[in-house]
Order: sequence, then C-alpha cells, then structure tokens
Amino acid sequence: MSKPKQSYVGPLIIIGLLFFVFGFVTWVNGTLITFFKKAFNLDNTSSYLVTFAFFISYTVMAIPSSEVLKRTGFKRGMSLGLGIMAVGTLIFIPAAQIASYPLFLVGLFTIGIGLTLLQTASNPYATILGPRESAAQRISFLGIANKLAGIFSQRLFGGLLLAGGAATTPQEELQKVETPYLILTAVLVVLAGVIWFSKGLPEVSEEQEEVPSNAVKVTRNSVFSFPNLVLGVIALFCYVGVEVIAGDTIISYGVSLGFPESEASTFGTYTLWSMLAAYGLGIVLIPKYVSQVTCLRASAILGIVGTVIAVTTDGFTSVLFIAFLGFANALVWPAMWPLALDGLGKFTKIGSALLIMGISGGAVLPLIYGNIADSIHSTQQAYWVMMPLYLFILYYAFIGYKKRSW
Repeated sequence: MSKPKQSYVGPLIIIGLLFFVFGFVTWVNGTLITFFKKAFNLDNTSSYLVTFAFFISYTVMAIPSSEVLKRTGFKRGMSLGLGIMAVGTLIFIPAAQIASYPLFLVGLFTIGIGLTLLQTASNPYATILGPRESAAQRISFLGIANKLAGIFSQRLFGGLLLAGGAATTPQEELQKVETPYLILTAVLVVLAGVIWFSKGLPEVSEEQEEVPSNAVKVTRNSVFSFPNLVLGVIALFCYVGVEVIAGDTIISYGVSLGFPESEASTFGTYTLWSMLAAYGLGIVLIPKYVSQVTCLRASAILGIVGTVIAVTTDGFTSVLFIAFLGFANALVWPAMWPLALDGLGKFTKIGSALLIMGISGGAVLPLIYGNIADSIHSTQQAYWVMMPLYLFILYYAFIGYKKRSW
C-alpha cells in the first residue's frame, strides 16, 4: 500500500499549487461584487453579473475543454488553462482605464474559460491519481489549498478595494485593480511555463479507472446512460450555486445589514475558514472513519439546517450562519466527484466535462438570488432559494448516486 502513496504525493502537491491559484482568482469575486456595485452604482442583480460572467464560461467551454484534453493530455491542458487565465486578468487593465463594467465581465469570462480547462483536467487527475476510496481525501487536500488562497485573496483585495477613502470618479476607484492584476498575470504566465516543462506530473489515463464489480453489465454507448453521472451533474449545479451564494453574497449581505464595508469585507473569509475546517476533517476522517457518502449526506443536512437559521435570525448571527454554510458545503465537491465518475471508464473525460458544466450553477443561481432580493427588497429572505438546492443534494446522497440504469 505504501508504494502507490509515494507515487502520487509529488504530483498532488503540484496540483495543490494549481488549486491555490484558481482559488485565489475565484474567491476574490465576492469582493469584486461589492467593489463594482459601488464603483458603477449597480443594483443587486447587476452586481451578480460578476459571478454570472465568471461561471457561465464553464457551460460554454466544458465540452470543448474535453476535446482539447484529448489532444493535449491532462498536463499540457493545465498549462494552457493557466495561459488563458492570464489573458483574462490582463483584460482588467484596459477595463479599469476606460471604466468599462462590460469589459471587466469579458475579463472574468476569459478567466473562467481558463479555469474550465484547468478544472476539467485537474479534478479527474486527482481522482484517478490514487485509490478511488481515498479520492475525497485527496480532493479535500486540494480544497484546503483552494480556500487558503481564497482567504488570502479576500483579505488582500478587501484591503485594497474596499478600505480607505472614497475616490471621486469611477476611473480613480478602478485604478486600484491595475497593479494587483498585472502581478497576477505575471504569476499565471510563469506557472503555465513551469507546468508545461514539469517532470513531476506524469500523464495518466482514464483507462486506469476500474469498473466496479457491482456495475450493471451492459454496453455503454453514451455518457448519458450513467444515471449516477447525470444526476451528479444536477446535484453539482445545485452545490456550486449554494457555495457561491454563501461565499460571494455575504459581503454585500453584511453591507445591506448596516455593517461598514471595511468590516463586511472580512465576512467572506468566515465562509472560507468554515470550509477549511471541514476539509481538515475530511482529510482526517475519509475514508478510515467516515465514508464519502456519509459526508455528502451530512453536508446536505447541515446545509438545510444552516439555511433555516440564517433566514430566521438577525444581524451578525445571521451572517455567521451564512458563513457556517461553508462548513456544510465543503465536502460536497470532493465526495461527489468520485461517486459521479464511478464506473465511467472511457467516458471519464467527457463525464468530467459534464460535471464541470454543473459549475454553471455558480452563474445562474446567485443571479436568481439577486433578482429575488431586489424584487422582495430583502437580501436575507432571498436566501430561501437555497432550500430546494440542498434538498436535491440530499436526494443524490441517499438515492441518486446508487442508480446504475434508468
């Protein structure tokens, strides 16, 4: 048993570095929502176009990303994804100079395209790299890297963008993004080169996936013949929606409750610290003490309970329970991937692409949240939108993942 562990530790550290990078650029969105809302005088719905532009790229590019990976392999696909992300971060510079919100959205969409390719490669890579029963443990390790980056980016960008005196014009306000995004562009370009020439990332094949002994013995001609995958895509859509709502709306929610921007800018880190705590538990408990399925079930139940308390309490208590949803959400992603990809064999890459499309929940559902908040004039009661989403995740955790035929 010790030999395979030794073989994937090095590559897992490199993948962890990549998760740190896209955690950094993903979790800054919560700060950008509040920043752009102020700079461009936006309503809730318009401000959540930040998450829409960022995450809708996963739907647009997931299948093309799968085709790209067939030609490049996992390793060079990751490097290409980093390069595309660098183009997106560079677009922020002219967007700031001409004070164009639509151009910022183009930059976010481009970053999302790069991340789509990167995630389509890196998530199944981590799943295939070692034993299936400990896949959630490995992805939990990657989640820690992702959320530490998010805490760092929210602290950094919250201090840069939301603290200090107000600028007199949007152009002056938006100049704050230029230097950090130039630095981020340079970092992404360097990492793209490092990954491209790295000798520490072996190429792996989806053929390494084992078809479980209890799989239905039928000829599979289509990826859609796997119910555990199709239902997993829907569940992942729901999950990413609640994760992004909990992580990216909390700053604006705090401001709407009357907290100062400088204080509310730290609220997003509460969500990420909660997720970090859950990932730590995942690494310790999975699979020795708790199964991946048990974690998924517990996560859905905690999400339901946390949502109810968040919308029925007041002030800082409500904010804390929105942050608590980070704890509830954390282990859904690592637990769901191995369950959804179970038994796909040669369909693993296309199955991964479909799961990546589920990330579009982060585009659509926060926008629905924002629209409801504007319509009923309550950022708190709009959080009820999360309840049916957690209920579907609960269904998948008890029933959906077991289905092997329609």
